[in-house]
Amino acid sequence: MRLGWLKNLYVQVLAAVVFGAVLGHLWPQAGESLKPLGDGFIKLIKMMVGPVVFTTVVTGIAKMGDLKRVGRVGLKAFLYFEVVTTGALVLGLVVGNLFQPGVGLDVDVSRLDAKAIESYTSAGKSMSTVDFLFNIIPSSLVDPFVKGDILQVLLISLLTAIALAKMGKAGESILHGVDAVGHLLFGMVGLIMRVAPLGAMGAIAFTVGKYGVGTLVGLGRLMGAFYVTAFLFVVLVLGPILRWTGVGLLPFLRYLRDELLLVLGTSSSESALPQLMVKLEALGCPKSVVGFVVPMGYSFNLDGTSIYLTLASLFVAQATGTHLSLGQELALLAVLLLTSKGAATVTGGGFITLAATLSATGTIPVAGMVLLLGVDRFMSEARALTNLVGNAVATLVVSKWEGSLDTERAREVLAAPSVAVEPSSAS
Repeated sequence: MRLGWLKNLYVQVLAAVVFGAVLGHLWPQAGESLKPLGDGFIKLIKMMVGPVVFTTVVTGIAKMGDLKRVGRVGLKAFLYFEVVTTGALVLGLVVGNLFQPGVGLDVDVSRLDAKAIESYTSAGKSMSTVDFLFNIIPSSLVDPFVKGDILQVLLISLLTAIALAKMGKAGESILHGVDAVGHLLFGMVGLIMRVAPLGAMGAIAFTVGKYGVGTLVGLGRLMGAFYVTAFLFVVLVLGPILRWTGVGLLPFLRYLRDELLLVLGTSSSESALPQLMVKLEALGCPKSVVGFVVPMGYSFNLDGTSIYLTLASLFVAQATGTHLSLGQELALLAVLLLTSKGAATVTGGGFITLAATLSATGTIPVAGMVLLLGVDRFMSEARALTNLVGNAVATLVVSKWEGSLDTERAREVLAAPSVAVEPSSAS
């Protein structure tokens, strides 16, 4: 029984991440060969995200019954997202100007191989506000679940929930069926999570094996500035916001340690989405709020990505000797307020969004993004971690704002984070 702690997912993922990093460093080729483990695990989780979001949103909102409250929750969540992500963008801009991580590199843009980033720039060229909004409407009811598009799934879920709520008693049997399917899906997620250590080990071994820790030295100032900024954002911005809900930051992070380590290993906040929803509901957040705010936040509340976008933009400008006036920096910020929304949550999404932003502004050479290729993978971990914490905090804030956060339950759960808890029955 003394080794019972080895059964803890937190311990298993931590050991896997350390082992994968060492393996990738000592035997790079072997580390690269483990990439399918990480990719396979993320595919398994992505397979579950759409159905899990659908059943959670439908049961939570349909049971709530009050459609006015649904609109109120959505409006409050969107307002919170806008304020906090704008703050994250501004913080990245301020830190970029203070630390100036790209100054002194004096890179000649004409000598950069722009072909290395063609796949990212081509993916970002078609991005516009109209395209993004229009893309929320799926081509069919099945297509979003096949593609794993969270916003499209959320739209279908909302329409289904509203229709069920209006059906009254006639829709109760359907609602019970959806609820039962939801329990089945979370059972499947539990089975998939058993192989999470393998997925984390494969992903981190590939990253270290392919790019090597040596790449961090050359761009150390950028890496340091980004990680410090992300840390300060969590502590100085999200911390006080979380304290307003009656929850302390350290106990909250300890409660989410399994999910945080999983994200650290896979570099994708999406890999922890199903488990995050379970944890937040168990913490005392209403199912209706969790099911609505978390999926919505995964597209509109990417705090870590927002910090990265402004900081990386300034880095490229400074490294290539591109002078930006105050007006140009404000214009960059204005464009980022749009392009940062809907940035993909999978690895590389922030890089694609950055390409779209630089292309849209036209003041910073897009070819300069080549400088980021070596360390982008390492920075994606901090982006994903900050995004996860930001969305978890947002859910508590909206729950508190609605007067439906069970603070007593939250304190009891956080006081004993190792104890398995069942989700709250609140809807």
